[in-house]
Amino acid sequence: MRLVLPRSRFAILGLFFVINLVSFALLRIALLVKQWADIDTPIVQILYAFVMGVIYDSAFYAYLLIPFTLYLVVMPQRWYGHSISKMISAIVFLISLYGLFFLILAEWTFWDEFGVRFNFIAVDYLIYTHEVVQNIIESYPLGKLLTGVFVITVSVFLMVRHHFAVTFQNEETFSRRIKIAGLLFLLPIVSYFSIHRTTYQFSQNTYLNEIAANGGYQFFSAFRNNELNYRQFYRLADDAQLSQKIKTQLSVTNESLYDIKRQITADGPEKKLNIVLITVESLSADYLTKFGNKNKITPFMDNWFQDGALFTNFYATGTRTIRGLEALTLSIPPTAGQSIVKRPDNEKLFNLGHVLQERGYDTAFLYGGMGYFDNMNAFYEGNGYRILDQNQFTSEEVTFKNAWGVSDDIIFNRTIKEADNDFSQDKPFFFQIMTTTNHRPYSYPEGKIDIPSGKSREGAVKYTDYAIQEFIKTAKTKPWFDNTIFVMVADHCAGSARKTDLPVDKYHIHYLFMHLSTFLLLKIQHFQVK
Repeated sequence: MRLVLPRSRFAILGLFFVINLVSFALLRIALLVKQWADIDTPIVQILYAFVMGVIYDSAFYAYLLIPFTLYLVVMPQRWYGHSISKMISAIVFLISLYGLFFLILAEWTFWDEFGVRFNFIAVDYLIYTHEVVQNIIESYPLGKLLTGVFVITVSVFLMVRHHFAVTFQNEETFSRRIKIAGLLFLLPIVSYFSIHRTTYQFSQNTYLNEIAANGGYQFFSAFRNNELNYRQFYRLADDAQLSQKIKTQLSVTNESLYDIKRQITADGPEKKLNIVLITVESLSADYLTKFGNKNKITPFMDNWFQDGALFTNFYATGTRTIRGLEALTLSIPPTAGQSIVKRPDNEKLFNLGHVLQERGYDTAFLYGGMGYFDNMNAFYEGNGYRILDQNQFTSEEVTFKNAWGVSDDIIFNRTIKEADNDFSQDKPFFFQIMTTTNHRPYSYPEGKIDIPSGKSREGAVKYTDYAIQEFIKTAKTKPWFDNTIFVMVADHCAGSARKTDLPVDKYHIHYLFMHLSTFLLLKIQHFQVK
């Protein structure tokens, strides 16, 4: 069947719309095939997902066509058919095609990493172009992929070039152009008032909902709704009942409704033990042998767990590093919308570092990457921490780095130096370490483990395990070791996508509290969750 376009210059927009619909439909088919084992829904729901997809594709396109519609309205007829105008239109059409196919490629890779269409993570990543672009370059054969997108773009243009040329052969009066444009401008208005950002969530199967969505639409929706109204989007209950429930669980007897303060008195004098908090990037519990992994990629941690108190029913508060840091530093659940780490006016909050600073501790945040990422430096510096990120490492120290920062061994070696320095000054220390290796492109120094660098997350996990082993081995030779508590926890899991909206197993992480003093272990052993 041959495509017949109406006799109007605006037919070029219809041509591009058809290409959009076909392209996004093919992407949905590919995603459906990829997740077919998880799509346990009736065929009618699958068909409905594609219908819903057309609606969202149309809404995305309705917003996209606004500037092009304006151009077609104001361009005088005598200029529109000119060779220069045709050339400009052809270039813009080619660029738009390339952008469309690049968007589809980006959606596929984003899905491969996160199991969803574009969302708030994509919005956050767009801000930090250096890390994200460098990560993409190191993770994918970018040259081949972009060349492939270009070949597809040219091929599609050649297929529709006749229909494209026909749109320049029509003459339209200004009044007719105004009428057509008026109808086209109604589309984004109708979309704005009739399509909610969660309308596509019609199924109990999250994968199917995501297949129905449109990545471009979701991206701009996430950008627009980065701040949420708590009472509008979160489930609520009676404050008094909830407060009483918390007070009962904590054995608090205060009469005040919201007062849950407790006074805990120690048996003996306060001990100023050093604390090293290791926050491991994306270390899901299911990577550890203790939690059922059969690949033996954490041999050191599996043995190390036996020396301390391992909390096995421990869960992350989100899917981003800043959610983990927010929880560990401020002891709060995730806030609606943006993390406090990235919010304005987040200085001088009551936090873990502040408690220790009052007791004379040197508190430092050590990060292997650039601490401006996700506003980490500003947050920790504004809350009294000393900052040590990639900028503070010497060229001799930086023996390996990738898009996200130095390899984990380097941040641990620097931690040893900082601990030695504080010990020489008789100063207790609290070091909060954030690792980076267990993140795409999963690259690390060669020759340390038996999995080649850059091949898989399993390799990155095993290298992190190796780096922690070397760190503890070195720490054991130091005079401050016996007076130091080591705490290890993940910031979040490696991925959270499942068939349900909130799959609890995809938030399961570990928490290890370790100190080799037998006395201390006996004191905390009753907290261990079996």
